[in-house]
Amino acid sequence: MERTSRISGFHKLTVQERLEKVKDFAGLTDVEVALFEKRAHLDISTADRMIENVIGTFEVPLGIATNMIINGKEYLIPMVVEESSVVAGVSNAANMARSGGGFFTSNSGPIMIAQIQVVRVPDPFGAKMKIYEKREEILQIANQQDPMLVSLGGGAKDVEVRVLDTDAGPMVITHLVVDTRDAMGANAVNTMAEALAPSIEEWTGGKVYLRILSNLADKRLVRARVLVKKETIKGGEDVVDGIIYAWAFADADPHRAATHNKGIMNGIIPLIIATGNDFRAIEAGAHSYAARSGRYRSMTHWEKDENGNLVGSLELPMAVGLVGGATALHPLAKIVIKILGVKTATELGEIIGAVGLCQNLAALRALAAEGIQKGHMSLHAKNIAVMAGAKGDLIDQVAQRMVEEGKIRVDRAQELLKELGQ
Repeated sequence: MERTSRISGFHKLTVQERLEKVKDFAGLTDVEVALFEKRAHLDISTADRMIENVIGTFEVPLGIATNMIINGKEYLIPMVVEESSVVAGVSNAANMARSGGGFFTSNSGPIMIAQIQVVRVPDPFGAKMKIYEKREEILQIANQQDPMLVSLGGGAKDVEVRVLDTDAGPMVITHLVVDTRDAMGANAVNTMAEALAPSIEEWTGGKVYLRILSNLADKRLVRARVLVKKETIKGGEDVVDGIIYAWAFADADPHRAATHNKGIMNGIIPLIIATGNDFRAIEAGAHSYAARSGRYRSMTHWEKDENGNLVGSLELPMAVGLVGGATALHPLAKIVIKILGVKTATELGEIIGAVGLCQNLAALRALAAEGIQKGHMSLHAKNIAVMAGAKGDLIDQVAQRMVEEGKIRVDRAQELLKELGQ
């Protein structure tokens, strides 16, 4: 049978039934499935090696978004998130996107930048030229630090130099451009920058202070595109127009852009966490890139084609890896990678970009139609019922009553529990 991420009624299945579906989709073993059922997935000894001063571990729900097609390939999307409606939003929007063939992606390669800061240079523009004259020597020194990366086709590839005017005086900033292959690359590029610092001081007569990567990975971009046929969107072309007006508002106003882009990261960050990657680095790079014009703007763009169909696009830095860090250490992160079926960090980055665009579609459609609260609060009602003390079947009963009444509050949930006999 052809593999598909379109699993009808997935949200209605029991946890065990959902696990069986994912097991069949991804070819998981019984041992891997059992790990999902385990209460503590990360043993304390492993956790103690990952960070300092460990006292325990902290769990967040792991869900699966369905219906995703990217570049013609079916994906199930693992998401680690505590917020109601995020997984459902991605699943629903991915289903709408199937009308146009799903999401289509591309990338600019796994390129990271290390920055080396030189100050107290008497002739900064002359120093800039001296550094360029040493390009081949710079690349040689850098690549000596990581022969394994070079053997895999990566390593330092180029040098860029800028003179930066600052409140502390002129600075000469050297960018070392590095192909990090399937690693996120922080350790590799930082090591190279450290090794180059003494030579750059000698060549320029200045003082090196910072030598570290930039999380504005604007040479490591992923791009995603989607076309959603207007008849697939409930409300048709009027809602399509509403989505475009909502996007234009965000693109013009930083106050709206902050929440608009937070919604995009609602899709991106849960997948980043699930794969064991550095979500803080991705946040920093994404928001910096959104402000590259000098004004904070939308991370996405929405428009109509000649037939009135909705077309969305996204371009963001995406510095993620498949080797090293928590991706290699956390047992569930390894299984998440298997569920995704990715073979390269670049493919993983493209998937993440597509999920961000998908989540933005879900949020904008809700805003342009019934409003964001209806779907969100329907799911949130279950959390409120649990907070009020509901257990078992009463959780759904109390949640349903609150949604019908439009009163999703703990005090009302407690009243309903008394009425229902708990």
